[in-house]
Amino acid sequence: MPEMTSPTITGPAGALQVRVEQRRDTPAFIAVVCHPHPLYGGTMDNKVVTTLVRMARDAGALAVRFNFRGVGDSDGQFDDGRGETDDLLAVLQWCHEQYPDLPVWLAGFSFGSWVAANAAVRLTGRSGAPDALLLVAPPVHHYPFAGLDGAGCPVTVIQGMDDEVVPADEVLQWCQDTPLRPSVVRLQGCSHFFHGRLVDLRQAAEPTLP
Repeated sequence: MPEMTSPTITGPAGALQVRVEQRRDTPAFIAVVCHPHPLYGGTMDNKVVTTLVRMARDAGALAVRFNFRGVGDSDGQFDDGRGETDDLLAVLQWCHEQYPDLPVWLAGFSFGSWVAANAAVRLTGRSGAPDALLLVAPPVHHYPFAGLDGAGCPVTVIQGMDDEVVPADEVLQWCQDTPLRPSVVRLQGCSHFFHGRLVDLRQAAEPTLP
């Protein structure tokens, strides 16, 4: 049976509420998934986030999700991606302290994909990039994705082509233009929230695992 724990770790704005799932005593890799926009109801219990976490857990990961500052029991207040990136870096540091030599798979959904991408770029210039980066419905129309100059790892974008929140054509154009050179998975007839398409999302995401 999977083991689930709910540690509270110290982040830059105070306590961060974390949930960890794993099937093995010694995981094969670390997986961290970032949730969508806090001001629009995004939490670590979002169904896209939990789908990705459970996929990684079943593949042998230490699978981690957490609430950004000001969400749930996490301290602080919304910081439009800046402080949330610092929150993610604190969670990744905590994971590395538990398992310093494991590969890292980093993912985010919508707003969470901006945080994940931003963190990956920062890590590339510091302690080392993640081993893989998955961006699900990245909001390229709202955050400065065009300024990201390299994640130091393979990048995959999964985009619903009937996304009513993030313009799919703008995402595809960014994928062509960005130095990140992501692989792109297009899900036809799929909305932003992946209603009825979580199985398809999981199948598209599984090949990105380390």
